[in-house]
This record gives sequence, structure tokens and C-alpha cells, in this order.
Amino acid sequence: MTTTLITGANKGLGFETARRLVAAGHTVYIGSRDADRGRRAAERLGARVVQLDVTDDASVQAAAKAIEADGGLDVLVNNAGVQEEMSDHNVVIGPADVTADVMRKTFETNVFGTVRVTHAFLPLLRRSAAPVVVNVSSGLASLTRVTTPDTPTYAYPGVAYPASKTAVNMITVQYAKAFPGMRINAVEPGYTATDLNGNTGIQTVEEGAEIIVRMAQVDPDGPTGSFFDAEGSLPW
Repeated sequence: MTTTLITGANKGLGFETARRLVAAGHTVYIGSRDADRGRRAAERLGARVVQLDVTDDASVQAAAKAIEADGGLDVLVNNAGVQEEMSDHNVVIGPADVTADVMRKTFETNVFGTVRVTHAFLPLLRRSAAPVVVNVSSGLASLTRVTTPDTPTYAYPGVAYPASKTAVNMITVQYAKAFPGMRINAVEPGYTATDLNGNTGIQTVEEGAEIIVRMAQVDPDGPTGSFFDAEGSLPW
């Protein structure tokens, strides 16, 4: 039985990924900052729940101890993320208005949270026969795409969110090199309608979760240290 933890899984892409992996036979832990919301989501899916705030060391350490006590972990999906540069009116602030505080808040969840959770669960993953890590990134992380004129990616004005996801991609590569026995990849779900973007995305969560689910089930001889969307590999 494969045991999987998904952070930020009480809604959106994380919830849909959990639903699909439960259906595929995984024992899935819903990692949720709000324990009650996580419990309700887990009950709907037939999953387990663990309170987990990726920005809080004590919360992450407690989650790691709880999952270790239950038998360990095979797959980690770092899905929790924020888009602090999105205003209440679904308008993205650009370079003229971005502040260090916006950058800090974005990186605290998207970057430091990814490292905090991965570090805490590495001992469990290293005991697994087939450990997998999936880091949910974004097409906005691709320097190649962001510098290609006349594309939606090029037109995106924000600074904090793309920068944070580019950092996630570098984290992915460096961890994959350090742990060749693991399959560690970054994925781009696509512009999916979730709370992250005020539900302005053009894809459904079912479409967006497809690549996350696929890479969460990658074989031990599958790719690692790579960046994928549903159609294949992406440029860095």
C-alpha cells in the first residue's frame, strides 16, 4: 500500500489529487492548516487527515511524527501555495507595486514551506522502497516561457509568485541530484480555476490535477529532476 501526503489538500487541486489517489489505492493524508476543514475533506474522500501548516515548524514536525507513528510515507506532494500579489479584485500587482513584504509572505509558503515539509519528511521517504516527491510549480516559473514574447506567460505582470515557483524548480533539481533513489519532479498544473487565482483559471481542477496524479505514481525508474505539464516536459 502506498502512503501519500498532500499539503493544502482540503480544497482545489490538492483535494482533487487526493480523490484520484484514493481511487488509485493510495492511503492518502489530507494535510490541512485548518484541522476541521481537513477532517471534513478526509471524510468525503475516505482519506486520513493531519493538521499541517507549512509555515509553522512545530506543526510540520508534529505531522511528521504522526505519519511516522502510523507506518511511514512513500509519496509527498508539496501542493500548498499562495499568490499574495493577487488583489481582492483579482488584479495582479506588478513590479512598481510589489513590496518586500509581499515577496516574504509568498516565499514563506511557496518556498520555505516546501523546504520545511520536505526536510521533515525526508527520513520517512528514505525508508520507502519507492519514494516520490511532487512539487507543484507553475508555467510562470519557466524563464524560457516568461521571456517568450506574445504569450500569456510573457504577459503576466507579477513578480512574487513566478519568482517563488522558479525557486521551487531549483529546489526540485537540487534535491533530485542529492537523492538519486527518489523520483523528485516539479509539475505545472496549468491555469486552473481555484481560490489561488480567484477562480479565474480556464481549466477545471480535474484537468489541472492530472499531471500531479501522474507524477505521484511515477515508477522507480521514471524521470527525476524534471519539469512537466500534462503534455510533456517543460523548459526551465
